[in-house]
Amino acid sequence: MPSTDLLLPRTAWTRAAAIKAAMWPIAVFTVLHRVLSLAVQGAHTDDFNPVYDAAWRFWQNLPIYGGDLDTVTPHYLYPPGGTLLLSPLGLVNYEWSRWLFIAANAVAIIIAGYLLLRLFGYGIRSVAAPVLLFAMFFTETVSNTLVFSNVNGIVLLCEVLFITLMVRGHHLWAGVPIGLTIAIKPVLAPILLLPLLKKQWRPFVAAIGIPLILNAAAWPLITDSAEFIKHTLPYLTEARDYFNSALVGAGAYFGVAEPLVWVVRILLGLTVLGSLYLLFRFHRSDELYYLCTGSGVLLTASFLLGSLGQQYYSMLVFPLMMTVVLRNSVVRTWPAWVAAYLFLSFDSWYSSRFIMTGKTIESLRATFGWALLLVVVFTVLLNRYLTARAQGRLDGGIDPLPPRAADTDTAVAPGPARTDSDRRDGRADAARAADRGPDIPGADSGDGPAGAQSITVGT
Repeated sequence: MPSTDLLLPRTAWTRAAAIKAAMWPIAVFTVLHRVLSLAVQGAHTDDFNPVYDAAWRFWQNLPIYGGDLDTVTPHYLYPPGGTLLLSPLGLVNYEWSRWLFIAANAVAIIIAGYLLLRLFGYGIRSVAAPVLLFAMFFTETVSNTLVFSNVNGIVLLCEVLFITLMVRGHHLWAGVPIGLTIAIKPVLAPILLLPLLKKQWRPFVAAIGIPLILNAAAWPLITDSAEFIKHTLPYLTEARDYFNSALVGAGAYFGVAEPLVWVVRILLGLTVLGSLYLLFRFHRSDELYYLCTGSGVLLTASFLLGSLGQQYYSMLVFPLMMTVVLRNSVVRTWPAWVAAYLFLSFDSWYSSRFIMTGKTIESLRATFGWALLLVVVFTVLLNRYLTARAQGRLDGGIDPLPPRAADTDTAVAPGPARTDSDRRDGRADAARAADRGPDIPGADSGDGPAGAQSITVGT
């Protein structure tokens, strides 16, 4: 009986090929399950219904911003410019519109994942591709974004487009995706601090101009535009005590004294300032590292320290977690992945046996996860700074030194005795010459360089 390459390969598979063969089916069926089963079925929480209702009312020339904001059901909170952008959703019936919206967000997440792969030097044929696809769609943030049918998948794509365009030097165009998201909701606005610190002004042209133009265009087209300022905007500044994983929301829900909440917010805010200072001082010339790490810090801080943070916002931390493939990544430590588990996992901790304990863990895990991530990033950067200063190598940066040959499994031929001074000089030279590129092995195709100092972004 003739053999087939599919079942009986002519040669033994490499580890990379075997991992790909296992991960691609798992990743693809996870995506299909999240989209075709969970998302289409939906849940009690429906973020899409108020959006569709507003889009339909836009075309019927009916009021949009008169809803009762005292209920716990999802409200329509987007400004007139965002309503104009989303208005095409109201041109078809609700079911088809929702399915198209789910598909658009799923495709946006997949494209964002591909762009992240290319940013870090990997391709679609690399081992990293199915692993990343599975990891994204296995999380709570992607799953509930699709199930609740909200816009966060498109927001993630806009964030990754911003980073990609900034890394490639297209600073003017980088402001476009940020401007489009700000027109709907300003969740990505904090990352504009990163180019601002480097006095890169071009992204601000579109980031500020687009929402201004869209709101100006939409204002006369919506019958009750002024109600957004009078009715909706004040609500957006309030910290609600339900479905809110921010510190103020968790504190209000569990009855924590407000002064104590402020003390914790201030302390964590100081860690954010410290991380940004160290990133700007020592990593601003490494655009990819600076933007991915900095955006993760700023966005996590906005979720945790702001007035509203919901667990499915955590999708926007994907670029920071993707830096794990870089040798100088701040998330190459196990506490960072404890934090990631807390705010990314789709596990439910509700328990019929331990009711209050399970409810408390489930209510606070995103809050603790975000806080732990901020502490880990600051601790790693501060430790690297103190170590580099003690070794007298701050001029060469604060990145960790590469492992010495004596610490590896590679046999080294004996040579002349070296003094402590020789060793220090050699390590310092190695640190300046060492690459910090991805070091996850690629597939047989050669995708995924094992350590290029300067990452060339794929086209």
